[in-house]
Amino acid sequence: MARSRRGGCGVLPLVLLIALVWLYNQFDTAPAGDRRRIERSVVDGGNPRRPPIESDTDYVIEQPTRAQDSVGTGFAIDRRGRWLTAQHVVDGCDRLGIATGPQSAEESFRVVESGSADAAMIEDGLSAPKALALADETPRAGATGYHMGFPANTPAVVQSILIGEANALRGAGGRAEPTLAWAEEARFPDFDHALSGISGGPTLDAGGRVVGVNSAGSDRRGRVLTTRPDVLRVLAGSGGADTATPIDGPEDAVRRFRQWLSDGVIRQIVCDVD
Repeated sequence: MARSRRGGCGVLPLVLLIALVWLYNQFDTAPAGDRRRIERSVVDGGNPRRPPIESDTDYVIEQPTRAQDSVGTGFAIDRRGRWLTAQHVVDGCDRLGIATGPQSAEESFRVVESGSADAAMIEDGLSAPKALALADETPRAGATGYHMGFPANTPAVVQSILIGEANALRGAGGRAEPTLAWAEEARFPDFDHALSGISGGPTLDAGGRVVGVNSAGSDRRGRVLTTRPDVLRVLAGSGGADTATPIDGPEDAVRRFRQWLSDGVIRQIVCDVD
């Protein structure tokens, strides 16, 4: 994801800053370990979306010319081994790994990709002691969002405000995708590097529900793009997640993120290309 602008939003207590520094030290190198090959399938691919006309395209998402090794983010949506991530995180991978810090898992995966948006579900993955709940409705403009993941291999939370629904075109002449556009407000901890690596992580609303998967960012316009919650429901269905608990501001979001990292609910997704 590209770098997005940010603004002031208070100062975290020292104890939270210390916790984030500790987390940074745990994730300062890419996760190692063997990967397993994957099987792919596609859902809701029978109704492809036509690319919007140029005037209706709000964002154009740059795509690499060829698949390459990369690291993104994923999160558990039940305790039986189902995980959500961004489709472009797993696109073109020959082998896939779900890892946390220096530890990794050698698993065999089935990947179910959305045919109309940047979202994918990994099945037969690691079991998790907890799972994140998916929202039933799209949040309204002005809602607060908390984007969680590993930008530049560093655990971080990005706070934003929802602008509204938008159209995104993935690559020149690529497919059109329905997205939500968010205006970045603050980063915890504060950093200047790009958001690459946060892709695939969850975006939660103030109610503690997942309202999107992190998809892309705009450095120039200071935006974060995510999938819509209805896309995730089509892909993952319902049930299996824990009950959502409201998030009481950015400090609580950071605490929650730290706990989910410790529990293994949010992990890095590693893509290897031959």
